[in-house]
Amino acid sequence: MRFGVMFFAASPGGGAEETYRTMLEVARLADAGGLSAVWTPERHFDEFGGVFPNPALTSAALATVTQRLQLRAGSLISPLHHTVRVAEEWSVVDNLSSGRAAVSFGAGWNTNDFVLYPDRYADRRATMLEQVDTVRRLWRGESVELVNGTGHPTEVRLYPKPVQRELPVWLTSSGNPQTFIDAGAAGANLLTHLIGQDLDQLRDKIALYRKARADHGHQPQGGLVSLMLHTHLDADGGTAELRSRGPFREYLRSAVVLERKSATGGGTISGGHQIPDEEIPGDLIEELLDITYERYLRQGSLIGSPADCAPMVERLARIGVDEVACLLDFGLTGSEILGGIEPLIELAATFS
Repeated sequence: MRFGVMFFAASPGGGAEETYRTMLEVARLADAGGLSAVWTPERHFDEFGGVFPNPALTSAALATVTQRLQLRAGSLISPLHHTVRVAEEWSVVDNLSSGRAAVSFGAGWNTNDFVLYPDRYADRRATMLEQVDTVRRLWRGESVELVNGTGHPTEVRLYPKPVQRELPVWLTSSGNPQTFIDAGAAGANLLTHLIGQDLDQLRDKIALYRKARADHGHQPQGGLVSLMLHTHLDADGGTAELRSRGPFREYLRSAVVLERKSATGGGTISGGHQIPDEEIPGDLIEELLDITYERYLRQGSLIGSPADCAPMVERLARIGVDEVACLLDFGLTGSEILGGIEPLIELAATFS
């Protein structure tokens, strides 16, 4: 089992500068502690994650303070970008990091993000899959034909040339079984989470992924299944629970607000689901936040001591998960996040 660290910044805390400082310091510690990767996301126009509008920028910064960690977009919402620019930016990251760039491609769900490319919202999944293929071809040194400013077709190649011969690629799934199949068919890795799916459902979807790999000529066990889990460890499990409860509840609250904004804008919420128009009473929201925290605590997170969390990791391994993407910044302070890194490294060492 591999362990990486992931950022999403549920709230700005002391502001963007503090978030970035924490990100860089966590990455230094994770790098020294032998963890596998650092993921940074793409989110726009909102307090919930909005300090991370471009994972290529954060990964370029992380390249300067790390030596071994793979630097991953988790996720790059590629329909919001020109395909060639995606390849160019990540080739720069690959060169800055001596060959440690990796990208998880996502189709996106928040309709308001698509003010950047409104015409792509309806067909965003198909667009993303086409972009994955084009970026991979450019990365290998192939050219693509595009129309220039005067309407003439022009052959375009990637500069600077990347260090790695192949770009490590993930597809991000919010639980849609078809994305598991698409990732397997493409020979890509897979990034997912437990929002809207439980471990038994995830086991079945991983089986679909492995079958799709085999059906399309890829090694069935060759791809990585990475699972995002909210993570906060302490030597004392009760302390970790007590410290995380309040921030986690507010993290969930801000996520609901963001998804309501998307629904109000005419779109779906994450995972392609719909939510009712009527307002939820305040007392019911508080009850739901408590229930949801308890559900994550017991069945969908790494919150507690290393010994508390080991059985969860063992269960993940049994259902076919290869790596945990440990989401750290769900509202905790920078010092609290940093304090949880050493016990996380301890947990990872027991599964190395």
